[in-house]
Amino acid sequence: MNSIQATIRSSVTKGQLNSFRKKGEVPAVIYGGKEKNQNIFLPIKDVKILIEKENFLSKVITLKIDGNDYSVLPRDISYDVVSDNPIHLDFIRIVKGAKIILNIPVKFINNEKSPGLKRGGVLNIVRRQVELKCPTENIPTELVVDLDNLDIGASIKISSIKLPENVTPTIQGRDFVIATVAAPTIIKEPEKPAEETVEAGAEGAEGAEAAAEGTSEKPAEDSKNKEGEKKPKEGDKKDTEKAPPQKK
Repeated sequence: MNSIQATIRSSVTKGQLNSFRKKGEVPAVIYGGKEKNQNIFLPIKDVKILIEKENFLSKVITLKIDGNDYSVLPRDISYDVVSDNPIHLDFIRIVKGAKIILNIPVKFINNEKSPGLKRGGVLNIVRRQVELKCPTENIPTELVVDLDNLDIGASIKISSIKLPENVTPTIQGRDFVIATVAAPTIIKEPEKPAEETVEAGAEGAEGAEAAAEGTSEKPAEDSKNKEGEKKPKEGDKKDTEKAPPQKK
């Protein structure tokens, strides 16, 4: 459903607007072109259906007001911070011959047919939206990027995307990148052979045993040296000492 029934509303106070919201009506405004701004109400159930559609903000919608159809484009939505329900919408009139600047989403297809992605490559998305200058009667809903046959190292630029007639990027003078197919960022380290692991474990055990033996022998040797030492007795004298001469 790309059309919705709307009713004209006169200027009302903030309290009256809240009262209408409680009844399931969402206030909105239509602006643009040579006509004056038009205040309207929309059924909240229809608004939610439209919002849930993909690329809602880049799709032309028909508003039915008093038996007349008006082509508009959603420009802004305000939500309630508690209930997350839409509480106000802005629409811009579609005027033939005019141009409008929009952010158009990028869609990637055929991921499973990319040799680079099959071999573990990563799709590095540089731009999820592209700002385009479009005629109001020829607005694309999305830009399609085909990943078929793209290998690691491939770069998708704006020049490789087919744009509708008279639709141009707002960025001029360079062929900017939309996405790339990059090499894997994580490299798995090869596992060590089982024999090396066992041998390393055995060497570690032998080293531990040798360290333990050396630690236990050292105190015994020190003890032996201490036992072999003889302390001099108090009565012993050195050979160099002579007895005093006797008196005659």
